[in-house]
Amino acid sequence: MTSMSAPLQMFDITGKTALITGASGAFGAVAARILAASGCNLVLAAGNKDSLDSIASECEDLGAPTVKVNARPSDEAACNQMVEAAIDNFKTLDILVVASGMNKVAPVEEMELETFEAVMDANARQSWLMARAVVPTMKAQGSGKIVLVSSARGLLGHPAGYSAYCASKSATDGLVRALGCELGPTGITVNAIAPTVFRSPLTSWMFEDTSKAKKVRDGFLARVPLGRLGEPEDLAGPLLFLASNASAFYTGHILYADGGYTAG
Repeated sequence: MTSMSAPLQMFDITGKTALITGASGAFGAVAARILAASGCNLVLAAGNKDSLDSIASECEDLGAPTVKVNARPSDEAACNQMVEAAIDNFKTLDILVVASGMNKVAPVEEMELETFEAVMDANARQSWLMARAVVPTMKAQGSGKIVLVSSARGLLGHPAGYSAYCASKSATDGLVRALGCELGPTGITVNAIAPTVFRSPLTSWMFEDTSKAKKVRDGFLARVPLGRLGEPEDLAGPLLFLASNASAFYTGHILYADGGYTAG
């Protein structure tokens, strides 16, 4: 078999077309760079035009044919626009990475209903909308890779006002399992990467040499067997695995990129 005689070919996604939502965000930008460097055609979608232009330029510099869609997956029309951009420009859609999402933190008694609904919408409902939008195309092809972004907080609670975020990521995990079962017979796999804290513009303060950062960091690291916070490159392997034929027998799976945080 080819996979046994040349196992690295299982990870080859050269020429595949990938659609990434939230492409200008922390995880989305990492995903865009990884898939660009791996030889994919890219459709990058994000709501912030300036940030979208910036990450698209980076991907083009890496040699990836890149199309931009200045939109979030907040409704059916926007989701369909993204899929159409892939088909119109590259004739296929092989990989979907839903990296869009949000978090707002507040004690449950102080959190507004609108805030809870917004977080659930961005993290769970919009993942469902995007998955639904790509399924007809992937079914027609007889194959496809859907990768959602969950979190260690889909499995574990948090004492600092994460009721909306934890609920939304638990819903994401349930969606992965349900769609993995439903779409498996069609040749489409559905999995999720669930990171814990990794270096990004939102978390950069945790890496700083300040007393506040050290206190928070030390408390967190006490539960991380590998003894460090995550770096963007720690997400490269899991994404490439789930986006390629190397994960052909994996679906409905939540892959924790957490240094062992959820193991203890």
